[in-house]
Amino acid sequence: MTGRIPITEVTPTVDAGAYPAKAAVGETFTIAATVFREGHDAVNANVVLTSPTGQTRRMLMAPGANGTDRWSVDVTLQEQGAWTFAVEGWSDPYGTWRHNAEIKIPAGIDVELMFAEGAAFFDRAAAGVPPAVRADRATLGDAAQALSNSALPPEARLAAGISPQVRAALGRYPVRELITSSETYPVWVDRLRALYGSWYEFFPRSEGAVYDEAAGEWKSGTFRTAADRLEAVAKMGFDILYVPPIHPIGKAYRKGPNNTLDPKEGDPGSPWAIGSEEGGHDAIHPELGTFEDFAYFVGRAREVGLEVAIDLALQVSPDHPWVKEHPKWFSVRADGSIAYAENPPKKYQDIYPINFDNDPEGIYAEVLRVVKLWIDKGVTVFRVDNPHTKPVNFWEYLLGEIRKSDPDVVFLSEAFTRRPMMRELAKVGFHQSYTYFTWRNEKWELEEYLEELTQESGHYLRPNFFVNTPDILTAYLQYGGPGAFKIRAAIAATASPSWGVYAGYELYEHVALRPGSEEYLDTEKFQLRPRDWAAADAEGRTLAPYITLLNTVRRRHPALQQLRNLSLHTTDDEAIMCFSKRTTAPDGHSDTVIVVVNTDPHAVRETVVHLDMAALGMRPEDTFTVYDEITGATWRWGQQNYVKLDPNGEPCHILAVRRGQA
Repeated sequence: MTGRIPITEVTPTVDAGAYPAKAAVGETFTIAATVFREGHDAVNANVVLTSPTGQTRRMLMAPGANGTDRWSVDVTLQEQGAWTFAVEGWSDPYGTWRHNAEIKIPAGIDVELMFAEGAAFFDRAAAGVPPAVRADRATLGDAAQALSNSALPPEARLAAGISPQVRAALGRYPVRELITSSETYPVWVDRLRALYGSWYEFFPRSEGAVYDEAAGEWKSGTFRTAADRLEAVAKMGFDILYVPPIHPIGKAYRKGPNNTLDPKEGDPGSPWAIGSEEGGHDAIHPELGTFEDFAYFVGRAREVGLEVAIDLALQVSPDHPWVKEHPKWFSVRADGSIAYAENPPKKYQDIYPINFDNDPEGIYAEVLRVVKLWIDKGVTVFRVDNPHTKPVNFWEYLLGEIRKSDPDVVFLSEAFTRRPMMRELAKVGFHQSYTYFTWRNEKWELEEYLEELTQESGHYLRPNFFVNTPDILTAYLQYGGPGAFKIRAAIAATASPSWGVYAGYELYEHVALRPGSEEYLDTEKFQLRPRDWAAADAEGRTLAPYITLLNTVRRRHPALQQLRNLSLHTTDDEAIMCFSKRTTAPDGHSDTVIVVVNTDPHAVRETVVHLDMAALGMRPEDTFTVYDEITGATWRWGQQNYVKLDPNGEPCHILAVRRGQA
């Protein structure tokens, strides 16, 4: 039912409040609504925020463009947990009086009547201010006296009623009539890492792997040897170290190198074929070490400033203990065999999917036990493998339970799937999601996708822009040369507050299994792949310094740590993209970054960039200094600016805006 003051189109809301919108501690987001009333009397609006501890506060909203009846306010929440908000609309007697007074009094219409009505209003307003707030109470009382003082010129009396001091006092203590409230909507505030962070993925078994000359084969690295790589990862500026499954690997139908069906003795198999006689999801592969070794690995990561993320892959090998202990957890085919995983034309004979409908109570309880076990072992982040192949209501249950017991734990959804499923997984609790970014390479499709992620779904789906994965080596990287690697890293690191890199990206690894495939040749999924990091560094065959610079810039600029603050700008070239990010901290400090990037890895491009000055908080005629975080160069920019970008040199400008500097 419509209230006395209609309030419609409240944002941000998710399915009319069925799920909470998302925010992070310190993240600024906008609450907006359409608020209006009949006739010509003024209307006003405010937000009522309720914290997880039940404390409430009101924030006045500001009107939007004339004729839109849109009201908004920027909110920054500093307390983690379950918040709510509601929008209140109300009749604004001061706004009505001021509007009429500013028209009538200069025109000599009803002058004394307007002053009398104004004086009566200010008397009422002053009475509503707490006695302890003497300054505001005096300001409003003085206004009432000035309006009543016929000895003063009309201009002075009017000025007293519309002064900045009066407006400020009424902003703190407004007079509200016909107050109407919207529905109450939920917002869940996570810790900052749920929104912002740089991820790095490596296989522990490859880090520190050694070649056994006598056996003629590689021997697996361990958590202890892998820990030696952590400092280098941290020095590149990463926040999270993600490792694929660390559990025992089944031997039945084990895959050989490059996903072949004829493994040799000693081939390690896929870490995603989880489970053997040595244990399942609650065990560690013996070749990686023990729980004590894992604790050392996690502890060493924390020492260098990294959180450890592990893979939550809810699938099993035919050798997993669950197959014998809980056979009804799996699907049986007509010939009596257990169905293995397929994604036609891909077949995964070494993996059995779980059928969550056969024993949901038992499966749900067991997965919750496993997740809590790893949390107890120091894991604070989970990358979830293929969540779109499990029931959504299962994830709603699991993530809800963990949110209650361990609200700091972050879950990343690896759901490369249809848009409705990706969005629903985000709604029910996943903190972040892989996206289609990996396959968005042209300027026009990048712009379209960035607008979707930052504006359309940004209040509940947080993207993580991985530039590559063990499964995904795009044609863009296969054939784009080193420039392509720079371009993709620069876009990912600046457009999204969370981004990720799979090891080998910094070495420009780009050879595919075969033409038309996105699989790496000699993929690490099925074999050990030790890399000579020291030689690459010594010979300069590495993108690590550039990645380090990108992560340094991200940490330096709060604007790059937000999602919903992205604005697109136009250019005259079909391959040069420009966007900006701007944020203002509660202390009033503003940070603005402009990114201009050549998306064509094969050609030098030049163009004119046309900036939307309003999006930068400037007037069309303003000029300002920009500092290129990549090269250290400075330029004087305005609304129109020439750029030339070389993919074999510097394909991207990351420009920090410095107002008022020559």
